[in-house]
Amino acid sequence: MAQVIAVYDQRMHSLISVDAKLEKIADGAKHSEGPVYFPEDDSVIWSDVTGNRLFHWSAEDGVSIIREPSHYQNGNYRDLEGRLVACSHGQRAIIRREKNGEWVVLVDRYQNYRLNSPNDLVVKSDGTIWFTDPPFGLTQPGEGYGGQQEQAGSFIYRFNPKTREIDAVIKEMERPNGLAFSPDESILYVSDTSEVNYPQGHHYIRAYDLVNEKQVKNSRVFAVIKPGQPDGLKVDNFGNIFTSSADSIQVYAPDRTCLGKIFVPEVCANLTFGGRDGKRLFITAGSSLYAINLKKNK
Repeated sequence: MAQVIAVYDQRMHSLISVDAKLEKIADGAKHSEGPVYFPEDDSVIWSDVTGNRLFHWSAEDGVSIIREPSHYQNGNYRDLEGRLVACSHGQRAIIRREKNGEWVVLVDRYQNYRLNSPNDLVVKSDGTIWFTDPPFGLTQPGEGYGGQQEQAGSFIYRFNPKTREIDAVIKEMERPNGLAFSPDESILYVSDTSEVNYPQGHHYIRAYDLVNEKQVKNSRVFAVIKPGQPDGLKVDNFGNIFTSSADSIQVYAPDRTCLGKIFVPEVCANLTFGGRDGKRLFITAGSSLYAINLKKNK
């Protein structure tokens, strides 16, 4: 049996058992991305970006397609009311599924110009939506409807659904992708995957300290990820960073030490924590959805 868990630091042992079993619980997608967990029915919703579909899985009901076309939906998250909010490459917008099942556009412009193609997002404890906006839906075949880029760059935005105010908080990154806050929301981690576009591009995670609601400081490289790209990432309740890569989910302590890897047989794109006890890690990779049990996340 192929090795699943690699331990590079003894702290990894407190997070996952070395004999933990990786399960493929669903397949059939073209490009699995953006998983989000719903405790109400112990289910996961995730995107099939190039398949232009949205999938739902539960242990009780199995796999179903719940939106087709999805307008090349990518990253997904839950807002404070439990509604699904998502990045739409096709609509070049942040969208939300209302409780009646209707999909609405929350924001699709910054300074009167269309967004590029929102890629991933996170909802902060104050209800604001932070999202990345690279142009992959405009430039990558099969990831959107194409079109002209109207923004001057690929920014990280903060959007307040209550006031409709949108601010470009970070403008320095080339191809920002996944993002996540530390548990106390004092640090924002953002992956840059510009190596996708040119060989000298980045494949790292940057960290930023939040100064106030709309500003960051102390930009620094947190970790260079290889092989492949640090696409999606999540932070557990202890501050450890779980990030996708070509061969695994890599786990980093807040002090930047790589604790270990969870090997996956397909290229990892994204991940989320879930399970009734919060101890299950769901991974979107290649055409599939995987799951593995953790020792703790609380």
